[in-house]
Amino acid sequence: MKSEILIVDDNISVLTALEMLLQSEFDKVIALKNPNSLISALRKNHVDVVLLDMNFTAGMNTGNEGLYWLRRILEYDPLISVVMITAYGDIALAVKAVKEGAFDFILKPWDNSKLISTIHAALKLRKSEKETASLRRSNNSLKQELNPGTHRLIGQSEPMKRVMEIVKKVAVTDANIFITGENGTGKELIAREIHRLSHRNSELMVSVDMGAISETLFESELFGHTKGSFTDAREDRMGKFELANKGTLFLDEIGNLPLSLQAKVLSALQNRTVTRLGSNTPVSIDIRLISATNRDLKAMVAEGLFRQDLLYRINTITIELPPLRERGDDILLLAEFYLHKYMKKYEKQELKITQKAKQQLLKYNWPGNVRELQHAVEKAVILSDGKILDADSFAINSREHNPNSLPFQTIEEMERDMIHSAMKKEKGNMSAVAKKLGITRQTLYNKLKKYEI
Repeated sequence: MKSEILIVDDNISVLTALEMLLQSEFDKVIALKNPNSLISALRKNHVDVVLLDMNFTAGMNTGNEGLYWLRRILEYDPLISVVMITAYGDIALAVKAVKEGAFDFILKPWDNSKLISTIHAALKLRKSEKETASLRRSNNSLKQELNPGTHRLIGQSEPMKRVMEIVKKVAVTDANIFITGENGTGKELIAREIHRLSHRNSELMVSVDMGAISETLFESELFGHTKGSFTDAREDRMGKFELANKGTLFLDEIGNLPLSLQAKVLSALQNRTVTRLGSNTPVSIDIRLISATNRDLKAMVAEGLFRQDLLYRINTITIELPPLRERGDDILLLAEFYLHKYMKKYEKQELKITQKAKQQLLKYNWPGNVRELQHAVEKAVILSDGKILDADSFAINSREHNPNSLPFQTIEEMERDMIHSAMKKEKGNMSAVAKKLGITRQTLYNKLKKYEI
């Protein structure tokens, strides 16, 4: 390990002896007679270890000077290892210095091998603490990346005000939250707002899209696995429950959790432990659970598709998000927000939505809710030629009332409309929607993601 040692002692003989001893052992040795130059030397060099005398003024043996400079060094860089140099009679002062942050002390006259061993130990500590600090910075950066700080909950309608009142009340607790609402109403955004306002906001919020996980991988995804526990388990893997430890776990579309795994999830929530596939060792977890669905879990309980005790466990507090069609002028607020977002993204000139287009946005039923509005505004911005977005820029009114009147639709637009229509008729029952469309449920979820429905 590359190392720089700074010696601070007013005794020239001590400085010379230490400098000669350490030059062959370490990369760079700096000697200072006057401690007033100490901080300046630290700024100019990358010092790892400081050897610091306890006394500098003739006739002064209180050790206060050494303690003063020790504090100054640690104020400048708390990770620098400081080894105090002291006489035998000042051991009590040296011990005090160690209590105030010094790594260790050496006695005059010193044993060369013991001195060098002490400095190597101080270097190891310095390296370890620098690595720990670097890991902490990386970890904080990762958390900021995974938990973006920009949470935009836009809405001034009475239904949204009621939702936000509940959010503020429950966020400060550890109660399990159950968010319901149609697709595209912003359930994950509400979950992130709850996490942001909670005491766990310095930790991760781990999101799991239950609709996008293959049924064969549910258990491994949630609880993790050990190497060799199944054919493709080439290494140990932490599950989402463990990853969310100390933070928040968000289970989106929890209605898709297979009945065979519901008991295990219930056990994990009750016992606050999980056991990886292939292991018999339980791992303690401390999570705040937020779940969401667009399905009627009470009806699923009645049909024997969802455990009643699990439903009780996950919905200490239920938050029901209103569909966009019930949010009035929030539609225009959201449209303006997405308009400015996509003008910036696609480098468009100042665009404005006409009054006629606004009336059309307000009248439309928005079966895809906020997600559909976002998609409609983005498409309008991309295809815009001038500075005005009129009613024809959105082409939603005719699609709602008479799809056949559209002059042209792409295959993707037709497929998107068919999914919307099926979801509306089947009231969000994904299995029924997939069956009606003649596709698998996994294919349906892939298309929902593709079309941002």
